[in-house]
Amino acid sequence: MVGIDADALERENIDLFRIPEQHTIDRMLRRLPVRERVLATPPDPAQLPIRGDIGLPYLGRALHYLRWGPAEVLGRYEKYGPVSYNRSLGVDRVLVAGPDAVDEVLGKRRNDFGQGWDYFIGPFFRRGLLLLEFSEHMYHRRIMQQAFTRQRLEAHLAEVTPVVDAAIARWVPGGPGGARDVELYPTVKDLTLEIATAVFMAADAGPQRERLGKAFIDCTHAALAIVRRPVPGGAWWAGLRGRKVLEEYFTHMIPEKRRTTAEDFFSALCHARTEDGEQFSDEDVVNHMIFLIMAAHDTTTTTATTVAYYLGHHPDWQQRVREEARALHADLNGAPPTITDLDRLHNLDLVVKESLRLVPPVPGLVRRAVRDTEVAGRFIPAGTNVDLAYIVNHLSPDLWTDPLRFDPDRFDDPRREDRNHRLAWMPFGAGAHKCIGMHFGIFEVKAIIAAMVRDHEWRIPADYVMPWGFTTIPFPRDGAPMHLRRL
Repeated sequence: MVGIDADALERENIDLFRIPEQHTIDRMLRRLPVRERVLATPPDPAQLPIRGDIGLPYLGRALHYLRWGPAEVLGRYEKYGPVSYNRSLGVDRVLVAGPDAVDEVLGKRRNDFGQGWDYFIGPFFRRGLLLLEFSEHMYHRRIMQQAFTRQRLEAHLAEVTPVVDAAIARWVPGGPGGARDVELYPTVKDLTLEIATAVFMAADAGPQRERLGKAFIDCTHAALAIVRRPVPGGAWWAGLRGRKVLEEYFTHMIPEKRRTTAEDFFSALCHARTEDGEQFSDEDVVNHMIFLIMAAHDTTTTTATTVAYYLGHHPDWQQRVREEARALHADLNGAPPTITDLDRLHNLDLVVKESLRLVPPVPGLVRRAVRDTEVAGRFIPAGTNVDLAYIVNHLSPDLWTDPLRFDPDRFDDPRREDRNHRLAWMPFGAGAHKCIGMHFGIFEVKAIIAAMVRDHEWRIPADYVMPWGFTTIPFPRDGAPMHLRRL
């Protein structure tokens, strides 16, 4: 990739990478001395060493990522190429970026790498599907797939619509012309957690929803905690407490779910069996529910917020989406949409894909080398932690026309720029660990945005820049303020 670095992103006023009020932090980080190192001496003279810099003592490059997120990754890619070395929180790490290098890890050399999420989220989402490896992962995935058949997705989608419509109707009280300032991110987060409890568990969390939401947030934010010990008041400590809250909640519900044959996801996990009659233990069910409810509402919240943000900046696209959403709503005459119905929302589909390109809710993947290997001719010792920065693929001018610009038409015929490389667009990952709930997630985002845009309009000031914060999942630090007006 040529010509994109952190400074260029800020000069282009790219909202994803700029937090205007933190110029003091910018100056501090940019003045830090660069301490270049190589990871290890290759045993084969034909292999190249991995160059990079170790940053601050213990912290390494962690503050740089928390401050700039993808811009930090792009800057390293510009400086060191597709494979580079860094340290973060006392751990040696290798950054792999660019479509061909990432493809080596996920394709050509996939058996050389196991999952690497344990370091970040293992204590909080232990033995979730993403944290399992090789044959065990495939065993659990085969059982879990029974909860994501098209028939079950149709049933889940029918449950989503009334929850979404009722919640959004409460956002702006009164009749046409009513208006209200909202913080979109926490508002949508409460809605997606309501959807998750109603659809995935056939339960109304009611007064517990705020407590559960906080527990999920604490678990997610703990992943990049600077102090990785349970010091009271710290992020790691809060994450462990959040995990306990979630364990107690789901464990309490299991006996009833085992007794019933409801259509919700929780019940499906409790009753799913292999052809040999094997099923998940109670512990397995709890672990998968904690991980998947997090994925079902955290990533959806970020994506729905991003889509609404770009539609606010681009009223022409907002109107295009509104027209097709209203046409579909009129045709359905009050019935919930099916998967086929949502597929008719073509313009919304383009906007969602472009939003996922610019702000993927999980902007990278992590792996761990299980044996000595190499990527792009550079030696990676066994045990090395590997970060796959596929956001570089999403912003590469080699794959996308004017990649920093919001341009949903790039996903439409005849352009289809996403076909320029099989890993040009991969917000749901790729390979064996590709997100099992990706289809439901997109349906949920479409249902939320379609309901919003049917009856409301919103504008975002041209000079407003979303101050993204970066942990394992990006989030707007200011809550994403928005002025909604009922049409």
